[in-house]
Amino acid sequence: MPDLDLRRLAAVDMYGSAGSPVRRRVILVEFVAGLVGCVALGVWAARGGGPVRAGFGAYLALVGLNYAPLALHAVRLSRRGALDRELAGVDIPAALRHYTPRQFWLAVPVLPLVLAVRQARQR
Repeated sequence: MPDLDLRRLAAVDMYGSAGSPVRRRVILVEFVAGLVGCVALGVWAARGGGPVRAGFGAYLALVGLNYAPLALHAVRLSRRGALDRELAGVDIPAALRHYTPRQFWLAVPVLPLVLAVRQARQR
């Protein structure tokens, strides 16, 4: 399993390099839109045609579901002071270097969901 703490990934992504409040909102919208948009587009594509289109639609819908734990964490981290508490004592530049390339794991269907369940059990 990859070294990918989804809560920390969401926090580092929301904070970015400067901690802008606008970035926090943009990332929150990105995660929610990724969830809703990818799932909706995937279901629509899967229902509309042959096996290739159905396979692509299923893949897209499953990747969209990967955004569910990120969106949930982003909503929780949007509360006043929650992001600051999550990132207290964290070396932000090092965390950005660590998590930026690992975001590609979000393209693996269902993997972030499995990680989210495992991490929830550990907390």
